[in-house]
Amino acid sequence: MFQQTRPRSSVQSAFAIGELIYHATVRKVRSTHNNAFLAIAVNMLQAVVLVAAFYVMFTILGLRGAKLRGDFLLYVMSGIFLYITHVKSVGAVSGSETSASPMMQHAPMNTIISIAAGALSTLYIQALSLLTILFVYHVVFKPFEIDQPVLAFSMFLLAWFTGCAVGLVLLAIKPWFPTFVSVFTQVYQRANMIASGKMFVANALPPTMLMLFDWNPLFHCIDQARGFVFINYFPRNSNIEYPMIAAIVLIMLGLMGEFYTRQHVSSSWGARR
Repeated sequence: MFQQTRPRSSVQSAFAIGELIYHATVRKVRSTHNNAFLAIAVNMLQAVVLVAAFYVMFTILGLRGAKLRGDFLLYVMSGIFLYITHVKSVGAVSGSETSASPMMQHAPMNTIISIAAGALSTLYIQALSLLTILFVYHVVFKPFEIDQPVLAFSMFLLAWFTGCAVGLVLLAIKPWFPTFVSVFTQVYQRANMIASGKMFVANALPPTMLMLFDWNPLFHCIDQARGFVFINYFPRNSNIEYPMIAAIVLIMLGLMGEFYTRQHVSSSWGARR
């Protein structure tokens, strides 16, 4: 409050914002548990449990014949990891502090730092979980080979980016319709259990079924990722351009909506509900 502000250069401002984002990201990562290692371990356990559940389900239902020619568990992981990253980023960004939250009373803090911290904390935890689980599977259980690992990881990043875009739009309208956003976020995350297409191969879908899934950017990310993971799979019913364009459009709409909301939101809105 009594600190004197000094004019800064563009480089100094960039370093100051980067430092704030770093500390806010660390705070976000450690918010789930006091111990940072346990916070990451809990997320890894969630991914392992989900992969194991789908592996058992495919085995019991006899759906392993519908997989790609290659490592079956890698086929399951290629869908599970992108799905978890997408829905976690939606929840993290949409749950960021708004301009009316108490954290914004601190002078250096602003909504952009809060949004960036939520997005980067999710990316850090999910990327670390992905690399660790794949390393353990490769070393301990069964060696595997990914055809184009860099491009496959880029689809992982695209799934995270589209999740952040959806979460930013929800964050912009959250102060206006908090109940709707809360319900819609849960419905969206649950619906993507099926709509993401992680349980089947997109090339095997008939045109009537394909129309039910190709609206979803995550569906395209998962199908394209499997094209980069497996050397003998060539995705014909998905593309990279659609999720990129959809994410950019949603980011722009979310930023405009967040700017407009920031000019009108008030702490008294929550008191009257």
